[in-house]
This record gives sequence, C-alpha cells and structure tokens, in this order.
Amino acid sequence: MASSNPPPDNGEDPVGSRNLPVRPVLDLRGAAIQGSHEDRNPSILLPNQTEEISHFAVDLGGSLIKVVYFSRRADREATNSGNRALSPIRKLDHLKRGGFEAGLRRYGGFPILGGRLHFVKFETSKVNDCLDFILSKQLHLCDKRDAKGGVIKATGGGAFKFADVFKERLGVTIDKEDEMGCLVAGANFLLRAIRDEAFTHLEGEKKFVQIDHNDLYPYLLVNIGSGVSMIKVDGDGQYERVSGTNVGGGTFWGLGRLLTKCKNFDEILELSQGGDNSAIDMLVGDIYGGLDYSKIGLSASTIASSFGKVIAQDKDLSEYRREDIALSLLRMISYNIGQVAYLNALRYGLKRIFFGGFFIRGHAYTMDTMSFAIRYWSKGEAQAMFLRHEGFLGALGAFLSYDKHGLSNLTAHQCVERFPMGAPYAKGEIYGPPIRDLNGKITWMDKFVSKGNEITAPVPTTFPGTTGLGGFERPLAALGRSVSLRSDASAALNVGVLHLVPSLEPFPLLADIQSYEPNTIDLSDQSEREYWLKVLASNLPDLVEKAVASEGGTSDAKRRGDAFARAFKAHLARLREEPAAYGQLGLANLLEMREECLREFHFEDVYLAIKQRENEASMVVLPDLLAELDSLAPSARLLALIEGVLAANIFDWGSRACVELYRSGTILEIYRMSRNKMKRPWRVDDFDSFSRRMIVDNDTGVPLKPHKRALLFVDNSGADIVLGMIPLARELLRRGTEVVLVANSLPAINDVTAVELPSIVVAAAKHCEILRRAATAGGLLVDVLDDGLTEKDLAAVPFLTVVENGCGSPCIDFRQVSSELASLAEDTDLVVLEGMGRALHTNFNAKFKCDVLKLAMVKNQRLAQQIISGSIYDCVCRFEPKERF
Repeated sequence: MASSNPPPDNGEDPVGSRNLPVRPVLDLRGAAIQGSHEDRNPSILLPNQTEEISHFAVDLGGSLIKVVYFSRRADREATNSGNRALSPIRKLDHLKRGGFEAGLRRYGGFPILGGRLHFVKFETSKVNDCLDFILSKQLHLCDKRDAKGGVIKATGGGAFKFADVFKERLGVTIDKEDEMGCLVAGANFLLRAIRDEAFTHLEGEKKFVQIDHNDLYPYLLVNIGSGVSMIKVDGDGQYERVSGTNVGGGTFWGLGRLLTKCKNFDEILELSQGGDNSAIDMLVGDIYGGLDYSKIGLSASTIASSFGKVIAQDKDLSEYRREDIALSLLRMISYNIGQVAYLNALRYGLKRIFFGGFFIRGHAYTMDTMSFAIRYWSKGEAQAMFLRHEGFLGALGAFLSYDKHGLSNLTAHQCVERFPMGAPYAKGEIYGPPIRDLNGKITWMDKFVSKGNEITAPVPTTFPGTTGLGGFERPLAALGRSVSLRSDASAALNVGVLHLVPSLEPFPLLADIQSYEPNTIDLSDQSEREYWLKVLASNLPDLVEKAVASEGGTSDAKRRGDAFARAFKAHLARLREEPAAYGQLGLANLLEMREECLREFHFEDVYLAIKQRENEASMVVLPDLLAELDSLAPSARLLALIEGVLAANIFDWGSRACVELYRSGTILEIYRMSRNKMKRPWRVDDFDSFSRRMIVDNDTGVPLKPHKRALLFVDNSGADIVLGMIPLARELLRRGTEVVLVANSLPAINDVTAVELPSIVVAAAKHCEILRRAATAGGLLVDVLDDGLTEKDLAAVPFLTVVENGCGSPCIDFRQVSSELASLAEDTDLVVLEGMGRALHTNFNAKFKCDVLKLAMVKNQRLAQQIISGSIYDCVCRFEPKERF
C-alpha cells in the first residue's frame, strides 16, 4: 500500500514526490495519536496527511479480532482539537530573518493534523461483523478513486485461517506479519511513546511506573490471548519466545461459558465482580482451622486448591452461585499465569514483567491476582506491570509494519494525551455511545439533567449498536462494585486520546530529563487533591460567565457554556472517585484539562476581549514607565524592573483573589498599589545574587558579563506583559543580550499567546528605540515600521523575537516543548520563568543547565503555605546560577 521509500526529511511534501508511487501513501512526518484514558481504543492522529488514504491492519486472534484503521479528520477538528501541535497559521519568516534558519530546518514547520488511527475489536466467531464494519467504512479501498482492493497487514493465526474470507468479501490480499514480532513492536512503541503507559495494580491501588527509556530492556512480555505467550525482549527487533501456556483467556472464556452460561467474555468478567471464591475454593484457613501457615508465608485466605471445596460438597452445578464460579475460575487462571510468568522471569534474571492482551481488560481482580502471585513468588523483588493499551499490541505492530514508516521511532515527548468527554456515567451505569461531536455531547447531557440524573463521570463505550470495543451488540452495564476494587465499567477510563506530535521535543536545557518532575504540588495526597478540586469547582461559574460573554452571550454560547460546566464537573467527579483515572495526576494536568474541556466545547479563547482591553490600557502607561526607568542608575533600574515584573504579575484572572482586585480598581491603580508594597526582603529573595550576575560598570554602563541569549517565558496579558516583562526584555537588550519571548501556542485563561505577542511588541516599539531596533533585527517589524536600518546596523543589534512554547496551559512541562523553542535553547544562557503556573505550580524545583530566574507573585493561600511557607501576595524571586549545578 505504501512506498518503501521513506519521506524526505528536508521539509518538502512527500506526497507529490516523483519518487513515490501514484497511489496514496501514509505521511507520518507529523503524526498524532488519539488514545484515551477514557477510550479503551486509543486513536492516533497523523498530522501532515493530505490525501484520502485508507490503511488498516488486523490482529486475527483465536478469540478476538483487533483492527487498527486510519481516518481523515474534519478541518475544524484539526485546527481546534486542543492538542499541543502548533497553530497552522504560524509563520516562521521573522525567525528566518532573525538568523535562526538552522533550527527551523531541523524543525521543518508546524504540523496540521490530518487524521487519526482508531482501535476496535470483534469476537472472532463474528468475523462477518468485522467484515461488515470494514465494508461500511470502505477501509479496504486503498484508493477511493477506484474500487480495487489492495494488500492489508495482518497478524495472528487467523491471518491464515481467514485469508480466503477477506479476499472473497473485501477483495484484499492479506500480507501476514510475524505474530511475536508485531506484539514486541507494539509493546516497544507504547512503552516509549506514552508517559504513563505502564502501571502496577495491587490491593486495589493503581500506581504509574516511570520507565527510563534508556533502560527499558530487557523485559518479559506476557501476552494473554486465547493462550499465553511469554517473550523475552532485548531491544527493537530483538526478542525470543521463551515459554507459554495453553491456560489463558480462551480457557477462562470456554470454561466460563460451560459453567455460568454467560454469552461473552465481558459478561463473565462482570459476573465475577459479585463473587465470593471462598464458597468454592479451598483456602489455607480451611485446612489449618482458620489459621495462617505463617512459616511459609501463607495467609488463611490464600487459595490452597481452586474449586477444592466442591469435592466435599454434594451439590449440583445449579446450586452454586454463578458469581462465585466466575471469580474462582478467574483467580485460578490468573494465579497460574502469574506464577508461570514469574518462573520465566527468574530463569532469565528479569525484574520487569509486562502483561498485555485482552484477557486483562483493565479488570481489577485480574490485575490484583497476578500482582499478588508475582509478589509472593518473588518475595517482593519483581512486580507485575500492566499496559493501558494492553489489547492492541499485535494490531498496532502490524500497522507499524507498513513499509517501516517510522511511527515506531516516536518517543514519549512526542505524544500528548487528551481526555475528551465520553458517554455519560450515572448511577453506576454507562449510557450510550461515546460522544463524538459537539451537538451530541450537549444533547446527551441535556437528556440526563432533564431526568434528574447527575453525571458523575465521563466514560466512553463505543458507537451505537456495538460491543464495548467494536462488535455489534450493546455492552452490558456494570453489574456491581467492590468496596476496594472498581468494576470494569468504571475502570474503562484507562486510555486517553493520544496525539503523536513529532514537532515536540524535550527542553535541552533541563539538567536531567529523567529526574525532571514539572508538578510542584503532590496531588497523590488526598487533602491536597480535594482542595484543588474544590478550587476548580468554585471558579467554574465565573469561568462559564466569561466563556458565554466571549461569544456575545448568544443562546448557542449559553448552551455550550452549560454543557462545558457539566462536562468539567464530571471530570472532577471522576478524579475524586479514582485519582489515577487519567494517569499520574498533577496540578498542571488539572489546569490543562480545564482548558482542553473549554476547547472541546468550542470556546477557543474565553478571555480574548479582556486581554485586548487590558493590553490597550497598559500600553498607555508604558511610555511614562520607560522614562522613569531610564532616569535610574543601572543597579537601581534592575531592582525597579524586577519589582515591576512582580507587581505586574498580580494581574491574573485565574486567581479568585485577583478577581476581587479587578472589581475595586483600574489596572493602573492596582499596579501602583502593588509597586508600593514591594518591600524587601521578599518571601524568596535572591535578587542580590541575580544583581551580582548582572552587574554593570557604573562609569561605562557596560555589563561585565552579559548573557548571550535569554528565553523569557511570559505569563498574563495586559500589565503583566506590557509593564512587567517587556521592560525587562528591553533592559536585557540594552545590555547586549538576545531576547526570545516565549508564549503559549494556545490560549489559557488570560495568558498572552504567541499569536498576540508580536502585535504587542510592535505597539511597544513605537515608544522605544531599543525595542524598535531589536524587533526589526529579529524580524518582528518587517514591513511594519520604516526603521531606516541597514543590514550593517542590524548585525550589531541583539535580536528580539517571539516563539511558541508548544502548549496551551497556564503551566509548562519541559518534557514537551516546540521544536522551534528547543532549537533556540542553543546558545541560551538565561531562562526567566514568570508567573505562578510556570514558576510555582510547575518548575519551582526544576534544575537547568543555565542561569534561571523564577519570578512570581503568590495569589493562592494554599500554594503559598505549601511551597514557600508564606501568604498571599508574597513575592518570589529565585535565582539559580548555572554554577550551582
């Protein structure tokens, strides 16, 4: 289906290349995956796909058929999806003129998302339903301009068994891929590409495991399908099947059908939720009079013999509870697989054991049972780990095999996970299909609210008339819950929509990417988590009011605003119920989820009008402020500038305390009030250390050790950027330092974005020769002002330019920044992080390979107490010179 020639890496569009075949190819230069903590079928977005194309791959197993297929995306969804891919309207001309061509060549432009990969499954016994599904979506047509089929990639035993059926029904030829190779390729890809892919699950508690990608191998992959394969993985393409067992998912399903009369696998799993295996299994306590066998480490509740009590009971099958039978059977098979897995890990000296396959399905009892077995037999030295994308390893590996097109080389920093609203979850049951479009989401929520039901969590199932993951039967609702373990239905929020964005990179100035943790607040603490969930809930009415007002208060805006509020409340409720539902939870994740939810309901920039108004008002004050600063000696001016940044940072619509200030004064009044209260020492006060680094010869005015390039991570619009950060940037330029203003790619509260920032710089440059020359040298003012500067003049002027950071959150995660920003980090020796989100909520403890200045005014009492042992409106000026690290 695709060419064996890889796409060129020179930034040219490979689709039109003469070296490629006439038929469409899969363009993966800017891929994006959509997999979800809420969608057990993660989708993968493909950014630069421009042609209609239909790729799909299948894993034809003994029990289940798994399908991975590609689809085009709607234009609106592509541009407003809320993923971190940079805006398609971005222009790079100002950076080229600023002398950053090398970095841009590496970057190759900003991706425009063009499609996604979907993951669905069918029972193998219903292969015709799978074929009907493929036909309905025309997935078998390689080129929709003709009616001919092509070659599809397939793995699993059914690739041989059903080859003629696929040829007869679809007109396609199956190209068989090695089953073990596909499993390993899929697992390797997921473990590298998804930050919170692997987790442990013991005694009802889920913990995500951070894996050093440089130390991933070797590991044992236990794939549990109809049977079980155990594969020792030593690297990409380096693996060996070392063992297996015929007692697997097919055994559980087969015996379960015979003993419980359940009609499908999921029904048996759900039935086990209400079971008590002690009614059927012989326990250690049954043998030893209710006592433990402590000498060999066996508790009284340990199973001594599965189904052992049945021997001494004169009962017919009908006299046993089906729930008890299901749980006993599940534990028998799970323990057995766990023990065999451990013995093989012991044999090869492996500490990491990853379980995959559709037998597990996120089922808490299953994972707990296997985990107990591994822990018991290894005496705690080894642990069982599970994969959130457990069921599609083979199918994904088969898809990756299309001409080795490069998806397998993507790494975790190129993947961004999102959690869109799924099907409503109320009163312990999932209702309906996943909600795919805006009107559908609003309609579903209106329906539940009108009936008096509270939506407690967003949970996806699948399309109408399908099974939980893609057949043609309606899924069963959850039949019950355990006190300590979740039911399958509510545990379904394991996988989010995973966007693959190759234009994201780790920030190269991080001191240690492996140990870096962006979040300062630990939300694994229940009291901390509850506090912040309440803060977000209490801020919701004001946010909805502004969202509706931002679109003129129309009836449509009101309806969407109401729907957004319900959806976000549902997310918060889900996190209250299970904090690990969306992966490792941090405050940055919570804040970003709110922004993503706004975008999901088509509120693209809630504070746009407010930002514009505040920018204009602040610009009126700027000339007088610059004149005041110019009247000061260099050392006094530097202090005034830092005071100005701290004072201006008070303007934050994300803070309830600041909203009250807005109601009682104008921007200028608040700014002056804040400046007047700038009494040192501040709560964190490293200004003197920073001043020594920035020292200037008072006679000549020349810095003794100027920085070469500074990256200024800006925060809010209005006074914050105009009266705080731009004057600081001007001072650095005056001292001969190149300045890059780093702003959000997408809106977040009232943060200034990279789209808005150039026009602010242009307006400020009208009042300042230093800014005008630097912005012209950086390419921001070309064709805007008649600067009269020659090329020779510009060569001696430090650049002032703007770059996007690659995100749309009040916080920043330096594991994922735009390639444009990463390239500009070269030769950077000063980073300035400004604002609560970037310098306190995240990165307060982050270490860098260069000088770092962290500036923020605290506008949250809890944050002040937790991080700096201070109070609201305390100031933070933290300077960390490079020499410290």
